[in-house]
This record gives sequence, C-alpha cells and structure tokens, in this order.
Amino acid sequence: MGARVLVVDDEENIRLVLRTLLKKHGYEVDVASSAELALDKLDDFDPDFVLADVRMGGMSGIELTGELRARAHRATVIVMSAYGSVDLAVEAMKAGAYDYVSKPFKQDEILLTLRKAEEREDLRRENRALRAAVRKTHELDEMLGQSDPMQRMFKTVQKVAAYTTTVLVQGESGTGKELVARALHRLSPRVKGAFVAVNCGAIPGALLESELFGHRRGAFTDASSDKRGLFEEAHGGTFFLDEIGELPLSLQVKLLRVLQEGTIRRLGENEDREIDVRVVAATVRDLEAEVKAGRFREDLFYRLNVLLLEVPPLRDRGDDVALLVDHFVARCNERLGTDIRGVDSSAMKALLRYAFPGNVRELENMIERAVVLADSDVITAVDLPDRVAAVADPIRAMLDSGELSIKKTARFMEQTLIAKALEKTGGNRTAAAKLLEISHRALLYKIKNYGLK
Repeated sequence: MGARVLVVDDEENIRLVLRTLLKKHGYEVDVASSAELALDKLDDFDPDFVLADVRMGGMSGIELTGELRARAHRATVIVMSAYGSVDLAVEAMKAGAYDYVSKPFKQDEILLTLRKAEEREDLRRENRALRAAVRKTHELDEMLGQSDPMQRMFKTVQKVAAYTTTVLVQGESGTGKELVARALHRLSPRVKGAFVAVNCGAIPGALLESELFGHRRGAFTDASSDKRGLFEEAHGGTFFLDEIGELPLSLQVKLLRVLQEGTIRRLGENEDREIDVRVVAATVRDLEAEVKAGRFREDLFYRLNVLLLEVPPLRDRGDDVALLVDHFVARCNERLGTDIRGVDSSAMKALLRYAFPGNVRELENMIERAVVLADSDVITAVDLPDRVAAVADPIRAMLDSGELSIKKTARFMEQTLIAKALEKTGGNRTAAAKLLEISHRALLYKIKNYGLK
C-alpha cells in the first residue's frame, strides 16, 4: 500500500470523490466528516498526510493543523479552501500546513500537491539520515565538531572522563564549557549519580556558602531548618563550578579543603561530612593572572588545574560553522514547526567570515532569529543581523557607516574591489587586472601600496 491519507471534509460528496481518486492512485485512505472525528482516528489510522477543508462546522482546518502540531504528529497537512477563503488557507500554512488547494479543484492538482509533499518527506528522511551519519563521526555527547581543535578536545575528554581527577575548563563565554562538563559526567562511571551545576558569580557571596555547603537549623537568622548543600546533592556524581574565578577568597579556602580532604562542614555544625564528588570547574578568566593579582589562591589554582581543557572559540573552528548551522536549523524546525531547508551561499559566506564574539551561543541565537524572520524556505544574508551581513559586504558597511570623506571611501572601495578580484581569480594578478579594468602595472602598484597579499 502507498502512503496513508486522511480526508477531512464536512461535505460527503467531497469525501467520496477524494476517497475514490486517491485509492485509484495507490493511496490508503480514510475519511472524517469533522476535525474532531479526524483527531479520534489519529492513533488507529496514523496518517502520513491530512487533506482537510479549511472551513468546517466545529473545529476548523486551521485549528486542526494547530492541534496536530501541538501533539507533535508527523502528518503533513494540506488544506482545501473554497473561492474567497485564500486568506484562511494562508493562515493555515502559518499554523503549520504544508500547502493548500483551491476549491473547486482539479484531480491532477490534488495528486500533484500530494506528490510534492511526498518528495519533501523523502528528502527530509534522507537529510535526517545524513545528519545522523555526520553526528556519529563528529559528535561527542551534546557537542558537535569536525575541526581539528574540537577533535583533539573530544579525544582528551574521552581519555579523562573515567577518572575522578579534577578538571579545569577554560574558554570564552558561549563556547560550551558546561557541555564539556556534562560530557565528562555522562562518559564517566558516575553517570548514574547527579550532575549538579552552580554559577559562582550568580549567587551573592552571603548566600553562596550556604548553597554550597548547607547549614544547620539556627545557623543564621533565616535558617529555619537543616539544609543539604550542593556538594552533598552531588555525592556520587559530578559537581560543576561555573565561573570559578568569581568565588570569594573566603570560600576558596573551604573549596580547597573539599578537594584535599573530601569533606565538607555545614554552616553551624562542628562535624565534617565525607563526600564523594568529581569537581569540574570552568572560567573565562585567566586564573594565573588572577593569582598574580592576589584575587585567586595559588594553592587552589594548582588543585583545580590538574587537567586543563581549553574549549576553542568558534572563530578558530571554521570547519564547524556549516555543521552547527545545519544542526541548529534542524533543531529550530523541529521545535518551532518551521520548514527551513538551510542557508544560501551569501548567508554562509557571511557566517564564515564573521568572528562570533559570542561563540556558539551567538550562532545558535542568530540561526533561531533567522529561521523566524526568513521569508522563504532558505535563509539569506538579509535574514542575518546587520553586523554579520556587513562582513560579507564591506562596501555596503562602509556606505552605511556615515563616513562622508570621498578620499577615504574611494580608497576603501578600491582596496576591497582589488581584494575581491584577487580572491575570485585565485591570486592571478593578470586576470584580476582584467576584471578591474586597469593595467597589470597599476594593479601591482596598488597591491604594494595597500599592503595586499
């Protein structure tokens, strides 16, 4: 049997015509006279496609589309709209429908729309299979990376995960330091224990000690009952201390004791408690510089820095940008119900040239924004923030900067055009001179004058 189609229409004649037509062309067909009845048939019939009238008594085709999305049902929805209700069909597509067919419809039109939808689903399945294959070779836990820096880090994580040794993870904001810590936990024998994370800079110093070590009832004014600290919550598992450079000096002494002796003491108690935790700390700060400045204890630094993992910034992971873009687009499509196929060459060029000061987190947010704003099923440079699009079009950026000096602007444009011509010709200066419509000698002079390579 072919694909399963559920026809939803309150007109018996339409249901009969479509059932006959679709069965004749190899489809398995069921019908429902209302959206409510269609929902009742989902579990038993499990359609691949739902062909629904946009306007019916009771629940409309638009509401049915929304309900299918809310239930995360895999069926592709095609709506049928009578003359004059095209706006409703467009509204249904915004709600998640794949396409619409106008009534009265031609039989070939119905069949063609279904064939297109089937081809799209086949392509989606192929893309999912390809992504799965790529992820298998370029993924470690929740991290993706095929670049040399990431592959080296993956190997190190796999080597050290099995040990209880303290790990210090360094990297810029947004690089994924917590993902590294979670990978260390999930690849370790401690995976059945808890993974507890705390941002040392997010909790006021007065409360942080109680959060980390717990307290006894009456230890301070608001201590109305005994409380276990986060170290105890992490017993048998992994404790991730993010932004360790923000830890007050007074608590650095207590953390050092935990690492040396494997014990903690709650506030207000006189007895130590043994704990078994693997500590992973992370920081964006240069802790050696913090030690020299007297803001971080030297002995604690050496206790934490037993194994150092450097998470590379995205600008040093050029091979990973396209991989991550594909991953984030697919994730947005799944979560938002969108149908974006990817990014075009202009957008990818801009993304590859952009430095990403916010690293992977910035790229993820950027792709989600572009998926929402895109006017077609492909993200273009126009859908990206101006700061990114400007990288791919420096001349536009110069014109938009407000610079009014003809001399400066002309010099910049000339330099940019020469660089583009050399890039397009692979460095062939004779060919570049022809593209620029200047003599070879003039080009050599300008290359030297502008310091171009």
